[in-house]
Amino acid sequence: QVQLVESGGGLVQAGGSLRLSCAASGRTFSSYAMGWFRQAPGKEREFVAGISWSGSSTSYVDPVKGRFTISRENGKNTVYLQMNSLKPDDTAVYYCAAKPGGIVTMNTPLSGLDYWGQGTQVTVSS
Repeated sequence: QVQLVESGGGLVQAGGSLRLSCAASGRTFSSYAMGWFRQAPGKEREFVAGISWSGSSTSYVDPVKGRFTISRENGKNTVYLQMNSLKPDDTAVYYCAAKPGGIVTMNTPLSGLDYWGQGTQVTVSS
């Protein structure tokens, strides 16, 4: 069993930065691939970034490439999403999710993620 708790969301002006954190409980965190997803009002939940269980591989959706960075510290049971050059289109609730092994990518179905956090709101003003 893994429990995920996101933090770090908030209100920021366009061009600003935020760092989201996802703290995981459980001793098997290091065996899980992690991903960040987001859901804007009236839209479907979408993949943003993923990282392999070891941290050696990452994946991003095209609109965030070069602006967002996903990383993890297995010793702290935490995964991060550094978001720079934020745009109003980045406004959404951001969720972290976990699946055993491998890596989370845009091709990972939402049903393939075993655990989800409760989400944290990110609002980017223009």
